[in-house]
Amino acid sequence: MRNRAFEKWAPWLLVAAVLILWQVVVQGFAIPEYLFPSPWEITRQMVEFKGPLLAAAWSTFWVTMVGFGLAIVVGVMLGFLIGSSRLAYAALYPLMVGFNAVPKAAIVPILVVWFGIGIGPGILTAFLISFFPIMVNIATGLATLEPELEDVLRVLGARRWDVLVKVGLPRAMPYFYGSLKIAITLAFVGTVLAEMTAGDSGIGNLIQTAGSQQRMPLAFAGLVTISVMAMAMYELFSAIEKHTTAWAHRGSQAA
Repeated sequence: MRNRAFEKWAPWLLVAAVLILWQVVVQGFAIPEYLFPSPWEITRQMVEFKGPLLAAAWSTFWVTMVGFGLAIVVGVMLGFLIGSSRLAYAALYPLMVGFNAVPKAAIVPILVVWFGIGIGPGILTAFLISFFPIMVNIATGLATLEPELEDVLRVLGARRWDVLVKVGLPRAMPYFYGSLKIAITLAFVGTVLAEMTAGDSGIGNLIQTAGSQQRMPLAFAGLVTISVMAMAMYELFSAIEKHTTAWAHRGSQAA
């Protein structure tokens, strides 16, 4: 029980220790705030500019959610196709790997030319950067279905479609939720990247503006805000995963 309690509070204790050390170092070495602000100064800026920060956070959040929603739909469809067909796996998977290797920062200027300044590049960048983990994990969950189990089900009269939908997809759910936790953080990265390059609103635009004006405490406040949003969504998907796929985590629940 003590170990569990310590594990629960360990991240918060570590954060507190880092913040205290950070504050001491900045004050001890008298580092100017326009170079590296202290946690206290960042907190003060968050309170002072809570209105603009909340407005920017909301803009970034819903743009990210739209792109992330598209990533789920496309990722699941492509993952199902690739994981259920050897031909599709051989034809599509190398292409998807090659596309994922392209730096998304290099794609943003192209998206600006196609869709202009605004939310369009943010939605598409969030989608492009986050659909790949979902696709790979769905495909992996289906592809790891044991041939022996499939043979037994086919002998019992199950069709290929029945095996994939009624056995393969449920088995892929732990992979799916694992991919969502990774993909949602990547989606926020994609949105902020696009906002810094081609946005007229959002946290990325706020960070870019604050940085150009050497207002580092406000820029760091934007970074903290986006981190909190990403962590909150990560924890949300972790909770959903534990409640919907508890059978896959029985071994990890042992004391």
